[in-house]
Amino acid sequence: MEKTIAVIGGGLAGCECALKLAQAGLRVVLYEQKPQFRSEAHVSDGLAELVCSNSLRSAELTSGVGLLKQEMRELGSFFMEAADHCRIPADKALAVDREAFSSYLTEKVAAEERIERVCQRIDSLEDERLSDAHCDYVALCAGPLASEALSSSLAQILGKSHCYFYDAIAPIVWTESLDQSIVFRASRYACEAEDFDPAKPSGDYLNCPMQKEEYLRFYQALCQAETMPARAFEQLKHFEGCMPIEALAQRGERTLAFGPLKPVGFVDPRTGRRPYAVLQLRAENADFATCNLVGCQTRMLQAEQQRVFRLIPGMANAEFARFGSMHRNTYVNAPCVLNADLSLKNQARIFLAGQITGVEGYVESAACGLWLACVLIARCRGQTLTEPPRESALGALLGHLQTECKTFQPSNVHFGLMPAPEEKMRKKDRKQAYAERARKAFAHWLRDNFSK
Repeated sequence: MEKTIAVIGGGLAGCECALKLAQAGLRVVLYEQKPQFRSEAHVSDGLAELVCSNSLRSAELTSGVGLLKQEMRELGSFFMEAADHCRIPADKALAVDREAFSSYLTEKVAAEERIERVCQRIDSLEDERLSDAHCDYVALCAGPLASEALSSSLAQILGKSHCYFYDAIAPIVWTESLDQSIVFRASRYACEAEDFDPAKPSGDYLNCPMQKEEYLRFYQALCQAETMPARAFEQLKHFEGCMPIEALAQRGERTLAFGPLKPVGFVDPRTGRRPYAVLQLRAENADFATCNLVGCQTRMLQAEQQRVFRLIPGMANAEFARFGSMHRNTYVNAPCVLNADLSLKNQARIFLAGQITGVEGYVESAACGLWLACVLIARCRGQTLTEPPRESALGALLGHLQTECKTFQPSNVHFGLMPAPEEKMRKKDRKQAYAERARKAFAHWLRDNFSK
């Protein structure tokens, strides 16, 4: 008998899950609220929209996220297929043309005969369309921006309040509005190389160099800027990995110069010396028409964003294609409410995937959707699927969702989630050792579970 899976949400986890299920011959009903409704962070009607940065972070296998991307490729990830197809230059990172990326996956979903896309919002997990009379399993992939009604429905089923944190988005500016006599093109450390020619700039990033007095002027304006207040019934809780730049600035005068604005690896072509601070701008699309202010996620008012960011050298006349913003992200206390297969402990027909589970980041969200698809495919076929080893990136990420702690917080994938090696080693050798161990462990798991 053909199995039917209801997938709620057409974001990264939802598209990855739906496409993988359909590829395996299962029928999928994909409920997506667009184009009738959009969250405060979404701006297009396409599926798999990247609402924050267009960077998927490091592409190197000596990083946790680089390993995770490779493991996803080996599992046949549609997310990674789209990312590799829509890749744009970003030095050692994997960045994509966000519009092309969304279009790629939107077209993939539309072309899949086994996926029925229903453009309607699901406001309750008690909706009749989700009953066992209509589908065998429910995959809730609504993401961290799930509607208040759906979030409340989930909280009601769990029998306890769900957690939340605030996420911030960095502004995007039009590249042609930047002062090219100040801004220079280079990747970090490239301009310190012996063969660097300042007359022939090259690199994947644009850079705005700041001298000390320019940095201090920007810093002081940042500390005094007016921000969007939280609603009365909400407590401000920022995810450390996406801290608003003005919140970081409150930690001290030099925090930014040692953080997102660090000048290490750069030489200002105008002076031949390292600047006091550097703002990097990353391409948003293949033709570099717009660029993202790296590390400048913010909840400043729009007028304040114009005033403050235009104090940065090279950005005096910057035109904003999108202002930074702040939004509430919803996630559950995964160790308490989810089984290892991502099903709810008190309703086994309902599964969660993506950032709503407590993973953080584009890649991690898609990986979660990919894993859920693998789980459901095996279950529908009556097969047994073991969990990925904790030594692998995917296993470490899923392990985070099962690790009870006093205060559960969302997490990116990183080596700290993996078991420590038994043998002692020098600090500089650790990343390589973790990576090699992860590759071997994942290869064995892949062979044992998917070679039949």
